[in-house]
Amino acid sequence: MDQDGYSVQLIDGDGAFNFTGIEHFTKITKMGDCGLSYAVVSIMGPQSSGKSTLLNHLFGTDFREMDAFKGRSQTTKGIWLAKCAKIEPFTVVMDLEGTDGRERGEDDTTFEKQSALFALAVSDIVLINMWCHDIGREQAANKPLLKTVFQVMMRLFSPRKTTLLFVIRDKTKTPLENLEPVLREDIQKIWDNVPKPEAHKDTPLSEFFNVEVVALSSYEEKEELFKEQVATLRQRFYHSIAPGGLAGDRRGVVPASGFSFSAQQIWKVIKDNKDLDLPAHKVMVATVRCEEIANEKFACFSTDEDWLQLEEVVQHSIVPGFGKKVSAILDKCLTGYDTEVFFFDEAVRTSKRQQLESKLLHLVNPSYQTMLGHIRSKNLEDFKGSLDKALESGEGFASAALDCTKSFMKKFDKDCEDATIEQVDWDTSKIRDKLRRDIDAHLASVRSAKISQLNALYEGQLNKALAEPVEALLDAAADDTWSSIKNLLQRETESATSGFASALATFDLDQATMDKMIERLKQYGRSVVESKAREEAGRVLIRMKDRFSTLFSRDEDSMPRIWTGKEDIKAITKAARSASLKLLSVMAATRLDDESDKIAETLSLALMDTSNSAVKNRSIQTTDLLASSSWQEVPAATTLITPVQCQNLWRQFKAETEYTVTQAISAQARLTGYLEANKRNNSVLPPPWAIAAMLVLGFNEFMTLLRNPLYLGVIFVVFLVGKAIWVQLDIPGEFRNGALPGLLSLSTKFLPTVMNILKKLADEGQRAAAPPGQRKQEDDESKAYRNGVPSNGTSDTSSSVTSSSDRGLEYTSPLTQ
Repeated sequence: MDQDGYSVQLIDGDGAFNFTGIEHFTKITKMGDCGLSYAVVSIMGPQSSGKSTLLNHLFGTDFREMDAFKGRSQTTKGIWLAKCAKIEPFTVVMDLEGTDGRERGEDDTTFEKQSALFALAVSDIVLINMWCHDIGREQAANKPLLKTVFQVMMRLFSPRKTTLLFVIRDKTKTPLENLEPVLREDIQKIWDNVPKPEAHKDTPLSEFFNVEVVALSSYEEKEELFKEQVATLRQRFYHSIAPGGLAGDRRGVVPASGFSFSAQQIWKVIKDNKDLDLPAHKVMVATVRCEEIANEKFACFSTDEDWLQLEEVVQHSIVPGFGKKVSAILDKCLTGYDTEVFFFDEAVRTSKRQQLESKLLHLVNPSYQTMLGHIRSKNLEDFKGSLDKALESGEGFASAALDCTKSFMKKFDKDCEDATIEQVDWDTSKIRDKLRRDIDAHLASVRSAKISQLNALYEGQLNKALAEPVEALLDAAADDTWSSIKNLLQRETESATSGFASALATFDLDQATMDKMIERLKQYGRSVVESKAREEAGRVLIRMKDRFSTLFSRDEDSMPRIWTGKEDIKAITKAARSASLKLLSVMAATRLDDESDKIAETLSLALMDTSNSAVKNRSIQTTDLLASSSWQEVPAATTLITPVQCQNLWRQFKAETEYTVTQAISAQARLTGYLEANKRNNSVLPPPWAIAAMLVLGFNEFMTLLRNPLYLGVIFVVFLVGKAIWVQLDIPGEFRNGALPGLLSLSTKFLPTVMNILKKLADEGQRAAAPPGQRKQEDDESKAYRNGVPSNGTSDTSSSVTSSSDRGLEYTSPLTQ
């Protein structure tokens, strides 16, 4: 569509403003891009005075013209707007409905005044079209028009200076130099007679208007001359807004992008019959238009692809160059706003820019905070990894923590600087403080874990160094046991605390904390000893019995004791019990402090010294010594076994070891009797003459065996049978009580024993040919039969073992077996 000459009805004949039409006009003609570089020209004059014709020839518009052949009538209704063709700067012209028309009547001048006031408010140049023959006439058609113009001018609050260009139509032969003074004089008279506000009673016409006069020949009679004069007049509209140009001072002009809204609001105020405050209107238009532009720019920013992509990426990770990228997008948006509002009121556009910037930053801030959160998290994770590597490499905790903290706080500041948005100086101190708190919390956690590991390490070393030695010392239970334990505890504790203190020095702890931790390690060592002592105290009875058994059953060389009948069992028993009592006294309480006690004396007096004289000398009853739940001068905290418990343990100990002593005494008595009986048996030997006879008589038999070896087999069989009879009759046992009783006993048993042996031989022969099942049954019967045969002289020796040596038979204690 050709922009030049494009026209639209701005206000219809009923006074309705065509906002949609003017918005379309602004878009088609690109008027909004002109800023302040545009001019508005309007024309008013009597009806059918050739206004539209003049505009069409002067500005190349296409307004509807009156058809002279149809008669004079109203051609233009309301106000029309058109773009002037090929005039710089951008110029629009308004064609107003003619005045003094019969269609509205004589009394209906409301629209005439409203349209005149509207033209004066929005126009830079107002053309007043008048007939040449009306100049100098009192009742000319231009007089009411000028009165109307000057009257409505008073309704403009602080009006701007407008150019009134009087166009004298159908000029006669009278020179313009003669017509112009008369016209100016008439104009001045009208101005002087117009009622004015008090503030403008003496204000000259020149303060409100630049009056210019031009004359044109008749279009109908001298068309060519008319066109030449119009072309000359057209030249005056080029660069009309330049200094010295045809336009006025343009104080109230609004930017072209706000023209349509401004015109609408001015017409609304005029329609409401209110005084038109042009400066306030200018601010109002600037406010509305700047806000509209700001909203447009905000919407554009919200839908900007670069911003949306940046906003999405920053939700998941760090965006390198975030600050510069966002700043560039914001700068693009704000620069566009500044460009479009440049010609609006400075205070308004600055205020709206601040609001736009605030809204944009409010939109950007969540992403910025997210970015800072990513930076904080990334630096925290990198800090943790760097700290772990430094510690693994053997660097001290304090130096590693200090170096890593400085490095990553500096890196955080650098990353924040990279994310900084140029348009705003947001404070990152809260995020920085949070990162520092997180780092400090992690350092505290790692420090606590490392110190716990160190503590556990040295506690483990201390436990290992103390537990088994303490157990061994308590098991030995001597007079210097607790002194040795104390020395061990002091030595190992000093070694552990020395190493622990050296390790703690790398953590940069205050001295009070280090002292407290070292003291806690010392207390742990003491608790290990006390715990081990309590554990061993719980097994004291077992330990006492083991010690008693060891001392009672083994000699000084730790060899098993053999009861030969010469040992003093009472003395051995007393020594073993004394040693066990010593163990009990050692276990009765811990003695890690330099305090003495009388536990050993009390136990010895109460449990070992049982002679009446001893008791009487001390005037103490043994039962009273241990009839207490605490030891004298011994704190309850260090007591392991109370006196009452010691008494009960000793009673149980004696009961459980009494059997061993009784067995030893019994064994010693049996061994003594056996040795005496054996001595008697060994003293009954054949007389010498009998031995000599046996030797002489045996020579012939020996020679016979040598001559006939068959006798050797017979003798072997006889030997086996004799051996069996010897075993079955237990001949040595029978003769143990004497020769005569033995012979009597053997005489009664000899025949049955021989029969029994023969029967068993017969049974063995039958079993060889019998089936396996029957053989088993016979074995069972044979076992039953053998079990029914008594074996004398064996039960009384079941608890002892005899052995042969150079010194004869000796008895070994059952405990050693």
